[in-house]
Amino acid sequence: MNSKTKLLQAVQRNPQQVRFTDACKVAGLLGFIHSGGKGSHRAFARAGEAAGLNFQNRDGFVPPYQARQLIEMIRKYGGADE
Repeated sequence: MNSKTKLLQAVQRNPQQVRFTDACKVAGLLGFIHSGGKGSHRAFARAGEAAGLNFQNRDGFVPPYQARQLIEMIRKYGGADE
């Protein structure tokens, strides 16, 4: 099992404790490009995808609802089987 697969699985297993840096890394692995953000916020977009990803750094973690949005994108673009 490679590090990408481990990271994707870890995010999916525990959406309550997804680190901000891991969320940003996963977005990049899924083909999302950093498209802005100020301060503790980061926004990501992907060509052909209407929904973007936005992450807020709350003491090193993203809020659970943002982790769930990320999990939806993992299932759509990069499931742990890749």
